[in-house]
Formats: sequence, structure tokens, C-alpha cells
Amino acid sequence: MQEIDVASFFGLEGKLAESMNFFITDSISILFMLFVMIFIMGVIRTYIPQKKIRKYLDGKKGILGNIFASMFGALTPFCSCSSIPIFLSFLEAGIPLGITFSFLITSPLINEYLVVLMLGFFGWKITAIYILSGLSIGIISGYILGKMDLEKELVKDVISKRGMKEKIYTFFKGRLRFGLNEAISIVKKLWIWILIGVGIGAIIHNFVPEEMIHSIIVSVGIFGVPIAVILGVPLYGSCAAIVPIALVLFQKGVPLGTALSFMMAISALSFPEAIILRRAMNLKLIAIFFGIVTIGIIIIGYLLNLIQFF
Repeated sequence: MQEIDVASFFGLEGKLAESMNFFITDSISILFMLFVMIFIMGVIRTYIPQKKIRKYLDGKKGILGNIFASMFGALTPFCSCSSIPIFLSFLEAGIPLGITFSFLITSPLINEYLVVLMLGFFGWKITAIYILSGLSIGIISGYILGKMDLEKELVKDVISKRGMKEKIYTFFKGRLRFGLNEAISIVKKLWIWILIGVGIGAIIHNFVPEEMIHSIIVSVGIFGVPIAVILGVPLYGSCAAIVPIALVLFQKGVPLGTALSFMMAISALSFPEAIILRRAMNLKLIAIFFGIVTIGIIIIGYLLNLIQFF
């Protein structure tokens, strides 16, 4: 979405103007995408029996379910926030939590926009390494989360919908009405929290310069990877903004794994995402989810740094 220059109308300039434009553009984008995706998924759900989805994914023994979910996530062109409506649909269909997490993790990490941008900036070898790393994080993190018996940490509203008797729709109008009601209901509950999350991200994104991030990462030596991930989590941005920042860090001497870890943290973990997920799960589960994915990104970052130096 093209950035809206609303700040100039209010006479704002500099970083404050950039933060205002970022906030307005991304808020509209996220809310619109959420509404559209929830509506579309609501309509699609009326066609696909939840029992069949659950049976298909449950039938994949061991880690196979996580692999299929991660591959599906890699094919969906969504950011972390836009992936959540599908994630919620999977949960309500009764699909195991670990498998749904594999989708939620991989979907924002790997998407067609990010891959195209990376091919242009980094070339095919680094892009291929990034894709394999993203899939690995989604598959392994989802598998670990699935083994931790965390379903009890889902909110009652989600748990109550799991296994509910499905309504049979005869007319297309009824399907559209279901999708529309779902979209309105969910967005009404989330809009204020989305604005708060994007607002925090806009302030950090525009008031923390790339030079400061670079100097912090370089100055900490071997701890550069975890510091890069910690710095990346609060930052929220589109693929178009994330990839150039990672490229600049790499070109300025930051190791490849550290630069890509920074980009992964921004893509897969964000304040708006955590706020939206609060609708579906308790804070404990959100913290565990963020923690495991963070550890996975850090491990991948160190491995990529080792590969680069050898």
C-alpha cells in the first residue's frame, strides 16, 4: 500500500511526520487486510467441512503435519497480522495447536513479496538459504509447541468453538452473511489494540535510526545475533521496508546470519501480532510462542554466520 502523506496536512515534519504516515498507512492496511481475510476465510469455511480438515492434518504422523502446514504458510502472501484469521480458523476447526503454529510462524517469514525482494537485493543463494531457514523454524518450533500440551492456554471462546456442530449452508447468501458477521465481530474486538500496537511500532521504527541499530549489533561481538533479534521484535514493518534494512546491515559488515535474524524477528514477531493473538490465547502461551520462535531464529542466525565464515 502506498504511504499516505497525511502528516503534511497537519504541518508535521521530519520523524514525527514519518511516524504519523507509517501509523495511518499500516493501520488502514492491517485493518483492511484483517477484515477481508476474515470475511474470505469465513465464506471458505462454510464450504470445507472442519472434520475433513482436522482428519487430514491429524492423519499426518509425527512431524508431517507441521511440514504441510509450514509449506502452506510459505505459499500464503501475508504478514504476521494477516495470517492470524487463518490461524484462528484452524484452531476453531480443532486442528492441533502445534500444526497451526507451524503455519502462523512460516506464513510471514516466507511470502512471495519478500522472496522477490530478496532475490533482487541478495541473489538466489541467500534467498534459498533464507527460505530453508524459515521453513525449519516453522516446522521445528510448531512441533515443539505441539508436544507441550498447551491447548489449555487457549481462551474459552476458542475452546468452546472446537468440535461444535457445523451449520449446513444451502444458499450462497447465507455463506456471505456468515463471513461478514465474522469479520465485523472480530475487527470490532481488535481495532483499538491494533492501533496501539502499530502506534508503538511506528514510533520505534522511525525514531531508531539504522546507524544506531548497526552500531549496537557490531559492538556486542558474538552476542550480535540475540541482540539483533531483540532489536527486531519491537520493530514492525512491511517486506518492502525490512529487506533493504537487512541489506544495509549486511553491506556495512554485519554477518549474514545476524542481518537475516534481524529481518526474521521483524517479519515473524511483532507487537500488533501479540496483541491480536490475545483474543485466542492466554499471555503465557503468547510468551512461550514468542520465546520458542525467538530461540529458533537465534540458532539459525548463528548457523548462517558459521556457514558464511567457512
